[in-house]
Amino acid sequence: MNRPLVLELLALPKAVPEVRRAVREHLGASFPEAQLCVSELLANVINHVGEGTPVTVRLFRTPDGRTRLEVTDTDPHAWLIARHPGEDDETGRGPLLLDAMARRWGVWLTPAGKTVWCELP
Repeated sequence: MNRPLVLELLALPKAVPEVRRAVREHLGASFPEAQLCVSELLANVINHVGEGTPVTVRLFRTPDGRTRLEVTDTDPHAWLIARHPGEDDETGRGPLLLDAMARRWGVWLTPAGKTVWCELP
């Protein structure tokens, strides 16, 4: 992965498998952690910001060799908060998955929106 992958799209359920496929093809191999993280970040936008929200997905290698994934949307107010869902809850596990998969992750807020990012080994 010498050059970054940048995708501009609408956050729609049908986009999730397409972006997972693009990530896999860009990396040249299956990288389930990256594919799971991008799915969770897109699902978070769909569920909490709204279907059809414009998003930008970026995937690139950091200078220290990590894989960095960023998903930017237009809502500067929606935060990604880790919570502890019950075993019967069907949602709320995205941040816990990021905690488990990523070396680190976070949220950048700007007046124009936010970027949720994670770094994978």
